[in-house]
Amino acid sequence: MNKPLAERMRPTNLENYINQTHLVGEGAPIKSMLDAKRLLSMILWGPPGTGKTTLAQLIAELSGRKFYTLSAISSGVKDVREVIDKAKNQTLFSGEGQPILFIDEIHRFNKSQQDSLLGAVEKGFITLIGATTENPSFEVVPALLSRCQVYVLKELSKVDLESLLHNAIEKDEILSQKKIELRETNALLRYSGGDARKVLNGLELVVSSFGLKEEIIITDEVVLEKIQQNMVRYDKTGEQHYDIISAFIKSIRGSDPNAAVYWLARMLEGGEDLKFIARRLLILASEDIGNANPTALILANNTFQAVSTIGYPEARIVLSQCAVYLANSPKSNSTYEAINIAQQQVRATGDLSVPLHLRNAPTKLMKDLDYGKDYKYAHAHRDNFAEQEFLPKEIAGTKFYEPGKNAREEHDRNFLKSRWKDKYNY
Repeated sequence: MNKPLAERMRPTNLENYINQTHLVGEGAPIKSMLDAKRLLSMILWGPPGTGKTTLAQLIAELSGRKFYTLSAISSGVKDVREVIDKAKNQTLFSGEGQPILFIDEIHRFNKSQQDSLLGAVEKGFITLIGATTENPSFEVVPALLSRCQVYVLKELSKVDLESLLHNAIEKDEILSQKKIELRETNALLRYSGGDARKVLNGLELVVSSFGLKEEIIITDEVVLEKIQQNMVRYDKTGEQHYDIISAFIKSIRGSDPNAAVYWLARMLEGGEDLKFIARRLLILASEDIGNANPTALILANNTFQAVSTIGYPEARIVLSQCAVYLANSPKSNSTYEAINIAQQQVRATGDLSVPLHLRNAPTKLMKDLDYGKDYKYAHAHRDNFAEQEFLPKEIAGTKFYEPGKNAREEHDRNFLKSRWKDKYNY
């Protein structure tokens, strides 16, 4: 039986490994480790389909190390210990370098599973390579994280994905035997969501639907027709992981509790990581509701804590309550937009000086230099407010925050008007 196209096109050397030159190019950290023949344990963090598994395999092949692999979805502490015992024996008796233990989706390991790796990593029985789509600061226990280098893989660009498609059509042992015209790529790219594996799987699915025909024209219409029927089931291994969570978040943002509960049920039935769902609710509570209903963030944070404490199946009730509450809440992205605009301003203007009246003056020299001079202490004035400029003079009067059009933020708008009059033009 033929391997899937994504497996057939998996690169076998660093030169063909795309878009991660900051890690594997000349002088880059992983390339330097391989050149020095000294590997350190590491966590590869990046979106799905960016080549984390491929990079781990390349590291093993290029270093000549034995390669063990476990999936955090299906492996337990017993499986980890069995692999460590094999690796320990090999390290002690063969004289070869430490074997590599690759753990896919390491963020799905609980604390006891991650703790079971610590001793082997500390004593050098294994070189650990973990792959994760989640921020390792939140999902990897501190003791293990401190013993690993964290490398961030970049999302693949449209150019990268189109290059993969054309390369497969031209060089794959099976596809190259057919006359394939890739007329349009937008549908394949949307389906992939930036995932190299998915874009190649989508191409293979479309090509196979033509049967024995040797002349194949691929358009967006053809892709949508052939792939749509394969997007019904939720795949907990990651194939539709981001499509379903996207539908879930957009349903809540769109104030539709029925759809929110449906997509939540799809994820629960598919075995999705409960903390992954809770974390997305926590982000949404601030990004999409914000100060329109500040209680939303409190409830979402309590939901995350509850889910972490009680687990499945009871956690589904807490998640449902939170999802419905957030869907029913008034929406505002004003604070999300404010920080985006402020960061753009900082990137454009650089490190502007702090105005003298706002500077701290703990020493006599600083006071002599007028640090803190003319600062108006708000509490010493009527209504605990004194009008003064708090931004650097180069951007004085710039507006970053625009209150949302909802009852809660209308109160904020009126408050700011009462203090600043026309300065903010609210």
